[in-house]
Amino acid sequence: MLETLKALEFTPFLVSFKLASITTAILFIISLLLAWSLSQSKSRYKPIFESITALPIVLPPSVLGFYILYALSFHSPIGRFFQDVLGIKLVFNFTGLVVASCFYSLPFMVQPLQSGFEALPKNMLEASYIAGKSKLKTLFCVALPNIKPALMTAVIITFAHTVGEFGVVLMVGGSIPGETKVASVAIYEMVETMDYTMAHIYSAIMVSISFCVLLGVYIFNRKQSHPVGGIA
Repeated sequence: MLETLKALEFTPFLVSFKLASITTAILFIISLLLAWSLSQSKSRYKPIFESITALPIVLPPSVLGFYILYALSFHSPIGRFFQDVLGIKLVFNFTGLVVASCFYSLPFMVQPLQSGFEALPKNMLEASYIAGKSKLKTLFCVALPNIKPALMTAVIITFAHTVGEFGVVLMVGGSIPGETKVASVAIYEMVETMDYTMAHIYSAIMVSISFCVLLGVYIFNRKQSHPVGGIA
């Protein structure tokens, strides 16, 4: 058992956490404005935009991964532009993995934020507008500080989902040690080679991380709902 633990390679976990951190940071910036716009929109086309945003939740990872892979490859105008003009290859490297992660984790950031914004009392936002604050200032100074549970849920769930993703990551990034080989891909390869002992250890670590993440979200949200000294 000691020899097994010594052979444990933590690089796939580090790559997973690096990917999840960068993806979460990028999506927070993008999704904050997108979720705010959707929550305040009264357009008849709002359901269409909401459906597009939520599409990665229901699409099979193989389908989503295929279209992302094609869009980022040299065969598409986007991939060709990045490779010829900017000298950036977007497939089978970490950069492409970040781009793909932003697509498949988008709804996990947008939906909690949108729900939080929509749950805010209308008179709170109206008072801000009457006081002369712009929509952007209302977002950052009024709305955002009042949706802490939704904000925490969005950030942590996005991070956890990115860490655990497998299908899209494998299709777009492959399995390059130290660059695109994340923990989920490492587990898959261990099962393929029938190295069940290491697969058990890696899987147990992933289960523990996921449980701790979810537990943290629920504890935080409970404390926000029932602050110390408040009515339980």
